[in-house]
Amino acid sequence: MMTGYQSGFGNSFESEALPGALPVGRNSPQQCAYGLYAEQLSGSPFTAPRAANKRSWLYRIRPSVAHWGGFTAVDAEGVSYWRSAPDDAKPVPIAQMRWNALPIPDPAVEDTTFITGVRTITTGGDVNTRTGFACSIYTITTSMVDAYFYNGDAEMLFVLERGHVRFWTEFGIIDAEPSEIVVIPRGVKLRIEVPDGPARGYLCENYGGTFTLPERGPIGANCLANSRDFLTPVANYEDREVPSTLYVKWGGTLWQAEVCQSPLDVVAWHGNYAPYKYDLRRFSPVGPVLFDHADPSIFTVLTSPSETPGTANVDFVCFPERWMVAEDTFRPPWYHMNVMSEFMGLVRGVYDAKPDGFVPGGVSLHNCMTPHGPDANAFHAASTEDLKPVKQEGTLAFMFETRFPQKVTAHAANLPQRQQDYADCWSGLTKRFDPGAP
Repeated sequence: MMTGYQSGFGNSFESEALPGALPVGRNSPQQCAYGLYAEQLSGSPFTAPRAANKRSWLYRIRPSVAHWGGFTAVDAEGVSYWRSAPDDAKPVPIAQMRWNALPIPDPAVEDTTFITGVRTITTGGDVNTRTGFACSIYTITTSMVDAYFYNGDAEMLFVLERGHVRFWTEFGIIDAEPSEIVVIPRGVKLRIEVPDGPARGYLCENYGGTFTLPERGPIGANCLANSRDFLTPVANYEDREVPSTLYVKWGGTLWQAEVCQSPLDVVAWHGNYAPYKYDLRRFSPVGPVLFDHADPSIFTVLTSPSETPGTANVDFVCFPERWMVAEDTFRPPWYHMNVMSEFMGLVRGVYDAKPDGFVPGGVSLHNCMTPHGPDANAFHAASTEDLKPVKQEGTLAFMFETRFPQKVTAHAANLPQRQQDYADCWSGLTKRFDPGAP
């Protein structure tokens, strides 16, 4: 097994598992080395501007068309919980919502692979118009064996919360652990394994423009996520002639076909359309150093842009360990109503605005124009604490923020982990107004 990484974001990389497998000076020679086939994987229209043009050339044992054919819709237990937008669920009354962590199935009782382990919580937009997203929780107890998958609808962003996950992709192997994220571009084939036991985390399917680094503006050239910390795998291939199943998510439906060999047969590749991982512990946050509270946009790691400048299809934002130093300032996030919708998760520790009830592996949803903010305990503590510099330690929260209203799936609305009393966390915000006490 050949593993390793190349550093950088959006770079045009090249990698070969056998010497001389990459052609020199051309993409599709009349005859490829080792009897390989040349195949281009395009993640953008051919005519996209150079900065936005995404494509890679793959040199493989068989072209993808040889792995194709005879697809039928998947009808398996658990698959119906993996939803796409627009979802046909009945509307759930508007409210702030929060869920406890979903339990990981007992491997001795239930084998759950990635294919059967995805539970969609919210959707927005329309998969058929390539706008919007779906936000899910995955729980995996068993590695995929002689089974492969690619998502024809969406770019997938995984946030690992528990357990080591191996993403064996066409481009090579990505090993990831909690506090890391992994991004798999639309159309990239892979097998997902859990070599050390069960795993759980979050999955955002991005139907819109590919994730990119946000502009830093007045921040300048440094801080936030630095491109050198993004890691892309080196070439690694399988040459296995065994009956296998290829699963494809396409048009909001999960399909399957039987194939006779592994589709992870890319011996060499070059281009800028490839999977990658990033360690959120390397995110360099910036913040206020005198007074007041900065907008959460300063914590943006990746953004999927829309046709409206400054309005994201999906933003991925993280809240890592950091110093809080602002004086004469209410330090937690303020009370607000937002035109954007916020899906939040917690990887570890405690989130400062919700010290009680928001747990690792859990989810909160504050939809478009739904008021939210610190719970009563957080408000009272932050209003009276001694404002010395203090470090937020042992914490990592994140947010998928989107311009679309987020529709809750029927499965998520009826989960026993949904906290029906979530709104009670604000019940202690009593009237404090006294016109005689300025």
